[in-house]
Order: sequence, then C-alpha cells, then structure tokens
Amino acid sequence: MSTERNPTPEAPETGPRPGRLTAAAALAALEGVALIAAGVYMLVMGLAGDPDNPEQATTGGVTLIVLALLPLLAARGLLLRRGWSRGPAIITQIMALPVAWQLLQADSMAIPAGIALAAVAVAALVLLVNPATTEALGIRGPGNAQDGGK
Repeated sequence: MSTERNPTPEAPETGPRPGRLTAAAALAALEGVALIAAGVYMLVMGLAGDPDNPEQATTGGVTLIVLALLPLLAARGLLLRRGWSRGPAIITQIMALPVAWQLLQADSMAIPAGIALAAVAVAALVLLVNPATTEALGIRGPGNAQDGGK
C-alpha cells in the first residue's frame, strides 16, 4: 500500500486557498449563522413569547434553523475546496435575493436588513463565479474535461 494520497476531483489542489474562495465561504457561513440566529429567535418567541400564532412561529423557527444547513455545509465545502459546494452556495445566494427584495419593500426596520442581505448575496455571487474560485475548486467548463472529451 502506498502512503501517497491519490488526487481526486474532490480535492483539486493543495496550495494556498485563494482569498476569493475564503471570502465566499465566510459570506456563506455568515448567512448560515444569521439564519440560525433568526430561527432561534422565532423559536424562542413562539414558545415563550406571545405571538399571534405560536405554531406558525415555532414552525418558522425550526424551518430557518434547518435551512441554515445549506449555506453552512456549502461554506465548509468551499473551505475544503470541494467542487460540489459551489452549487449550494450559488443557490443560497439566488434564494437570498428575493428575500432581500421583500425586506426592501417593507416600511420598517427591515430595510437595512434587506440592504445588507442584498449586498452579501451579490458579493458572494461575484466571488463564486470568479475564475480563480472556479479553478481552485477544480471546476472545468464545457469541453475542458481531462480526458479530452472522449
């Protein structure tokens, strides 16, 4: 048995991680943590507070906590340079944009949250589609397969 690790598509490079990839992972993790915080808040208010509908608040809180798994897993995958992680990270950002739009339409303190969410989502999308990020994750475009398209 050999002690050498066989390079796989799951771990494309061993050099230093590009700053863009680290920043994209940090933004995805930030969104995941924010979802957990919002979910815990809704859950606590649903159980201990006096909401209009306690069941709805509890369900919403649990849903947000479960949804937080997507950006958190994507952030971990990005940090570990897993090619699969780019898809969930992009999906998370695309899902965040309509939420940011709805927050911006509110007539309340939700407007700053909408601005922040939109800025984070757009910045993360730009970082995720950057060629340096794509290369660091070992993602090849159409027609650039290692076997020459055979």
